[in-house]
Amino acid sequence: MLKPKKGEIRKPVKTISGITPVAVMLPPRKCEHGTCIYCPNLNVPQSYTPKSPVVLRASRVKFDAFKQVRARLKAFEVMNHPTDKVELIIMGGTFLEYPKKFQYEFIKGCYDGLNNKKSKTLESAKKLNERSKNRCVALCIETRPDVCIQYIDRLREFGCTRVELGVQIIDDKIYKIVKRGHNIQNVIDTTKALKDAGFKIGYHIMPGLPGSNPKKDLKLFKKLFSDSDFKPDQLKIYPCQVMPCSELENMYWKREYEPYSKERIKNLLIKMLKIVPRYCRIMRIMREIPPEYIVAGTKRIDLRAEIEKELRQKKVKLKEIRYREIGFARKGDLNLDLKLKITRYSASKGKEYFLEIINRDNILFGLLRLRIYNNRAIIRELHVYGKALKLGEKHKIAVQHQGMGKWLIAEAEKIVRKNKINKLSIISGVGVRDYYKKLGYTLENTYMIKKI
Repeated sequence: MLKPKKGEIRKPVKTISGITPVAVMLPPRKCEHGTCIYCPNLNVPQSYTPKSPVVLRASRVKFDAFKQVRARLKAFEVMNHPTDKVELIIMGGTFLEYPKKFQYEFIKGCYDGLNNKKSKTLESAKKLNERSKNRCVALCIETRPDVCIQYIDRLREFGCTRVELGVQIIDDKIYKIVKRGHNIQNVIDTTKALKDAGFKIGYHIMPGLPGSNPKKDLKLFKKLFSDSDFKPDQLKIYPCQVMPCSELENMYWKREYEPYSKERIKNLLIKMLKIVPRYCRIMRIMREIPPEYIVAGTKRIDLRAEIEKELRQKKVKLKEIRYREIGFARKGDLNLDLKLKITRYSASKGKEYFLEIINRDNILFGLLRLRIYNNRAIIRELHVYGKALKLGEKHKIAVQHQGMGKWLIAEAEKIVRKNKINKLSIISGVGVRDYYKKLGYTLENTYMIKKI
């Protein structure tokens, strides 16, 4: 890679949402439930390929967590991205099914990589990271809906703030067809337990599975947001593709399965995007699978960019978060006449308050998720968008570090008082604890707590 020119940020979209994502890959391990029919068997982490970028990076260092983190930080620094505020993303399968000792060692290795120092224990590594140069402001772990509830305390011990669940589709008949190994009730129960514990929740959704069709996919997609048992905060939409060495490949060659064409997927995705409510963020559309590993199905990794370009040209206004973020939506002069908007909705037997700072063009500057249930209140997410800045850095035309986070928290505290609750908890990444301490919060059992 050519070294960027002075002042140039290579691939600016990487940190345009305000944080620097550092993805690390787990070593290969078979899922305990077996293999879903769409997953390939390529001697790499389940559902990935030997040439997937994150697999290539991880395999070079033999999946060592410390070395993966150091390498990614160096790459971002070379591209002139700030690395002060990092979201760690642990990829490669159901992390919570790995041996317990390995889990703790891997997580510690990640923090050690951020600290550039190997600590004796996970707790000491986390403590050091609270004021490290590269702070973990968020930690995401992928898991199955049936392998989660019993490990919530462990997730918090790791410093996890976001969980991505492999939901795929909310249909028990299709779960059996694809040999998924869990059911809808697992999704419902885990979603509630995670929300109650303060986690931000993402679902992986897979249109075009055997047994489904575009009409059914759209109907079930609508149910994700109409049924209070679900209502995820984020989605990754991965249309089903036929990959080599999978059971689905055999079905394809026997003409027992046919993936959606590009146009069919595109039309379905546009309909889906128009449904997504303002409190949900579409994290990604299409998996980053090298074309040579796709036997059948669309190979367009950049399909989202194509769709959004058309929608913006037609001046279609989507509600989903990423489409409205300042980094992605900003065009020309920016209107800074800001206001607070609060959306209230019921989800998983609790009340959710979605607070946004927006301008008159509905461009999103910052958000907060507040959950109230059983006379308890917890902030599940606080995020100010815009180009990532270094800790403490200010810039005249930047959005971060302008006091928006304090504004959102103050409004959340008002809502908690109105609900006659005297304590507010915040699920916090290890590297953000210092920020909340300055606002009067103290650390109690992995949460930042304040008497209201």
